[in-house]
Amino acid sequence: MSVAIIIVNFRTAPLIAKCLESLAAERRHVRDMQVTVVDGDSGDGSAELLRALLAQEQYRDWTSLVALDINGGFGFANNASLSKLLSDEPAPEFIMLLNPDTEVEAGAVQILQQYLRDHPRVGAVGSQLLEPDGTPTGSAFPFPSLRGELARGAGTGIVYRLLRAPPVALSAVDRDIEADWVTGASVMLRAEALRESGLFDDGFFLYHEETELMWRMRKAGWKICHEPRSRVRHVGGAATGVHSRPAQSVTRPRRPAYWYSSRRRFFALTRGRPAASMATLCWAAGYLIAALRRTVRLGGNTQPTANEFFDQLHHGFAWRREVRSSSTRWDSPRMSTPAWMNRRD
Repeated sequence: MSVAIIIVNFRTAPLIAKCLESLAAERRHVRDMQVTVVDGDSGDGSAELLRALLAQEQYRDWTSLVALDINGGFGFANNASLSKLLSDEPAPEFIMLLNPDTEVEAGAVQILQQYLRDHPRVGAVGSQLLEPDGTPTGSAFPFPSLRGELARGAGTGIVYRLLRAPPVALSAVDRDIEADWVTGASVMLRAEALRESGLFDDGFFLYHEETELMWRMRKAGWKICHEPRSRVRHVGGAATGVHSRPAQSVTRPRRPAYWYSSRRRFFALTRGRPAASMATLCWAAGYLIAALRRTVRLGGNTQPTANEFFDQLHHGFAWRREVRSSSTRWDSPRMSTPAWMNRRD
């Protein structure tokens, strides 16, 4: 087996049927592809629905189900399958992570597989995500930074230019590029890079976990790339309701507390606990600039996220214990619960 695909489900079983249908067509190009669906204790009958789906004749020979007994988050669920796959004999060369609310276009998996074969120092390569109408959306990104947080809070091009802050998302739809990190909604990872860098840090429940993993990969000398010829349609936020697409005329929905906890943890692990708190202060300063611009009617059409200012201040300051990594070696015994469940912050 050269390519293994992991799909993590949480109450999105109906969407997985369409995802698998698109992957079935892709098997014409990648014949030895295997798919594992991991259900994170959905509690809505998803495991039973998925078991029946995967037992169908067109799927039974190349798919399997792992049903977890807790909802441990995205990284924890992926680790449950990653550690097993990396221990198999023979282990896959490449492991692709795919969201349940995606449908791959023809050749998408094969293109990523060939890219990793052609570029031996690339540890991860991501697809170009598309809106349901086919419009390209953000798929490759710079790492979060202090000046980036200030610019993001301000939400205006003037501040981005003054700070020389990188854009929120990198734009390249006609050529491959190197990026700091690429979206975990459709990314292929090199097994060798995972063995060297470790698996997901299960101190994250959801969001920023792939960013932190790719930070470790880059620190270990691996490149992260974006290959836009691999195209994947994506209905963002199907399981969480959190979308990255900018709202223009209405306030964006309020983010869950774990989004802020994950952002804070990323800064604490990668740049230290003081930097995590400073990132919140930088964002707040930018937000006050944006509020002033809106007051004098210079704020543009983009609206803020609901309650974000108070949520940032409430959740945005790091605790000492968050500096400790909970990344998992591929050959370490798996814990029954993720690290985030043992924190009380």
